[in-house]
Amino acid sequence: MTAIPMDRIAEPFIQRRATQHLERGRVVIFVAGTGNPYCTTDYASALRANEVGADIILKATKVDGIYDKDPVKHKDAKRYKKVSFAEAISKRLGVMDAEAFSLCEANRIPILVFSMNQKESVRSAIKGENIGTLVS
Repeated sequence: MTAIPMDRIAEPFIQRRATQHLERGRVVIFVAGTGNPYCTTDYASALRANEVGADIILKATKVDGIYDKDPVKHKDAKRYKKVSFAEAISKRLGVMDAEAFSLCEANRIPILVFSMNQKESVRSAIKGENIGTLVS
């Protein structure tokens, strides 16, 4: 199998170019990290969202929101519909690391956590439908 060079699939992150795409009404999807050691992909998401002035972070995960405990291990886990940044950090609701939550809180960037496994979930999130958990 022949590898496809990354530059044929996506652009590297350049803040000015990402902002231009957004100004033109295009959808910009950020993937991967920053390439810096000890910087998580969660933090990279928060950092990039802040750099381009994003209105919200859409975080697609294996579960359909944020729970009070791991829903895979605990059948009685309860899903939050909405949670504050302070609560997410203090209760250690492990969907993102505390540094990412803190950066989003400081810059007033809400996070919508929803399932990547449900059909049409990204479309539903973009349309503002009531899915997942909103952290704000």
